[in-house]
Amino acid sequence: MSKSPGHQKWPDHKVQEKHLDQSIQVSINGEAVADSSDVIQVDEDQHPLRYYFSRSDVSMDKLERSDTTTKCPFKGTAHYYHLNLGGQVLEDAVWTYEEPYEEHSALKDRLAFYDDKFQEIHIAPGPKA
Repeated sequence: MSKSPGHQKWPDHKVQEKHLDQSIQVSINGEAVADSSDVIQVDEDQHPLRYYFSRSDVSMDKLERSDTTTKCPFKGTAHYYHLNLGGQVLEDAVWTYEEPYEEHSALKDRLAFYDDKFQEIHIAPGPKA
């Protein structure tokens, strides 16, 4: 892993990670796609809160790898997945950092959902695990 060029260039830009001590669920149209008590919340300047889930707590059978990638100067290269729900495909609805910059190594291989991009996605606290 290498150092983040974003943090070096803009040292005042905040990207804070916090392990949550509660269960978080992602459901779309009533169908659960993630449920975990191992979630990292990321609070980044000028972005909505994001929740990063361990792959073992996500319904990976509903994900299909996309060719889409984006580059974040703070976290690294994001790789995307389409989310397949009973014939409905939400394109590039999920992303992961497989080789994040060292400042965000805790996000490695975790999955996050575009809860603001697709109104069908609802993230809410679940019951205590």
